[in-house]
Amino acid sequence: MSARRILILGAAGRDFHNFNLVFRDDPAVEVVAFTAAQIPGIAGRRYPPELAGPRYPEGIPILDEAALETLCRERRIDEVVFAYSDVPHAQVMHLASEALAAGADFTLFGPARTQIKARVPVIAVSAVRTGCGKSQTARYLSGLLKARGHRVAVIRHPMPYGDLARQAVQRFATHADLDAAGCTVEEREEYEPHLACGNVVFAGIDTARIVAAAESEAGLILWDGGNNDFPFLRPDLHIVLVDPLRPGHETTHHPGEAVLRMADLVIVAKSNAARPEDVRRVTEAARAINPRAAVIRAASPVRLDDEATVRGRRVLVVEDGPTLTHGGMPWGAGHVAALQAGAQIVDPRPFAGPAIRALYTRYPHIGEVLPATGYSREQLDALRQTINATPADAVVSATPADLAALIQVHKPVLRARYEFAEVETPGLAGAVDVFLARHYPA
Repeated sequence: MSARRILILGAAGRDFHNFNLVFRDDPAVEVVAFTAAQIPGIAGRRYPPELAGPRYPEGIPILDEAALETLCRERRIDEVVFAYSDVPHAQVMHLASEALAAGADFTLFGPARTQIKARVPVIAVSAVRTGCGKSQTARYLSGLLKARGHRVAVIRHPMPYGDLARQAVQRFATHADLDAAGCTVEEREEYEPHLACGNVVFAGIDTARIVAAAESEAGLILWDGGNNDFPFLRPDLHIVLVDPLRPGHETTHHPGEAVLRMADLVIVAKSNAARPEDVRRVTEAARAINPRAAVIRAASPVRLDDEATVRGRRVLVVEDGPTLTHGGMPWGAGHVAALQAGAQIVDPRPFAGPAIRALYTRYPHIGEVLPATGYSREQLDALRQTINATPADAVVSATPADLAALIQVHKPVLRARYEFAEVETPGLAGAVDVFLARHYPA
């Protein structure tokens, strides 16, 4: 029998993980191609032979998802595997319909088939949507665990947007490591805050090797998830965030609904910033969807550096990019911080260059803020040009990356910082102590 021909729909993350774990060494299948979505500039590359293995001596092409139905017909695809995250349920089924119409099966792989079992305990942080507050929750957890005497390694959901062969296994302990790897703004948004906390971050494409490297340095792994995906590792404690600023999104996106149903502990984040009725709404939804999980409330306070200097002045707000784009938020913490400080927010859209204007066209829900995009040098230059062209007295930057260190901005840059804060007792700290007592008995 001829090999079953597979097409993997991805966005430079789970697609590669699923290939490595399920397909790479399987002689019964041939992965014909990956497709690319969500992230600009990742199509047109190849998954390199160093990662694809001896069955794929020329690597595997990465093509544009827009041609899905044509690809299925022309390349005689038997099975389409969907492998990326934070996608509306209806959009997943539209893609399934294209595959089915072309004669292919359509498959979603679940956790049992794609999670790696580590030799040390794993705490995982996931969410129902991008931008719920996973990163600050993971940082807070790392501090709790280290304060209790544990050696912690952070494994971050992959973000391989550059040279894939070089990104098989990555270890970041200093800013020099980020520079040497040529990390994008989006990668720095996730890695820099961990480094500031003294955490070592592991990332990359080959999860099995990454886990082995993390296990060699730590007695506990903290999985810092991406988008609304479920963990690549089998968690011993699975924490999932819901967002009362987006009530109803608990069940609208894939695989966020599945992630919520998998949770051991649900955190209602941003409870300080949301309307009480929305906090109640998402709390009740979480309990109805997953009655097994404990549900706690938490806050995400925002702090603006030297906020007195922007009171009454014109400011341009730069926000975390993915939170605004496929996360679907019109603005984020920077907008909140600027208004709290009494600043006048300047709309950057009339001053955006072509590349940034295209972003606003693609994501028309984005409000009077500028998403921090820097997947390529061209995007970073477009971001710089838009910032400098906008008539503002200062920039309020809520991207976790140090924007002023990456591009030359002709305005003072004040950073808006947001962290996890407990609002209940025993809260998340109490849940962690119960977990530690179970896994590390005295």
